[in-house]
Amino acid sequence: MTMYLTPEKLYPLVSALLFAVLVGMTLGGAIVVVCTSRLVRSVSGLALSSTGLAGLYYYLHSPFLALMQILIYVGAVCVTIMFALMLTDAHGEVSGQPRETIKTVAALLAGLPLAVGLILLIAKARWMPPAVQVNAGTVPDLGQALLTRFGLVFELISVVLLLSILGALVVARSGRRN
Repeated sequence: MTMYLTPEKLYPLVSALLFAVLVGMTLGGAIVVVCTSRLVRSVSGLALSSTGLAGLYYYLHSPFLALMQILIYVGAVCVTIMFALMLTDAHGEVSGQPRETIKTVAALLAGLPLAVGLILLIAKARWMPPAVQVNAGTVPDLGQALLTRFGLVFELISVVLLLSILGALVVARSGRRN
């Protein structure tokens, strides 16, 4: 008895595998951010986690949000932090000590009941039905909404990004003088 993988059976399998890989990237990057003592590794973990999150956005049929996640967090924030790290003193990093490892394990064990509780809460919660789609979600529709209805929010995001870049440059410049 031979069992063939038809597209109807293969697509859900590939979809579940892709989802698991994206969740693994997101959680793995977050764990690297929290557990490492080196800033370069922490920023790399943030980039990995943000990339996994962008993949999850794309998986949820939101390609614009996925692209913005990549452009803003990986392309701007992580690159700016790495740029600031390269301009500052690299000798200030502290290597991991045994006490830090014990604290990390204790923090993970303390967070485990919280994670289990959240998973149980999510599984038993009554979810609201999805919102009604207002428009097709195309780039022209999104641009129209950003420049009319959400114009102030769009400008505030630009100001926040500008301030983060200026702050990184100030930190990098003061590190160069010292």
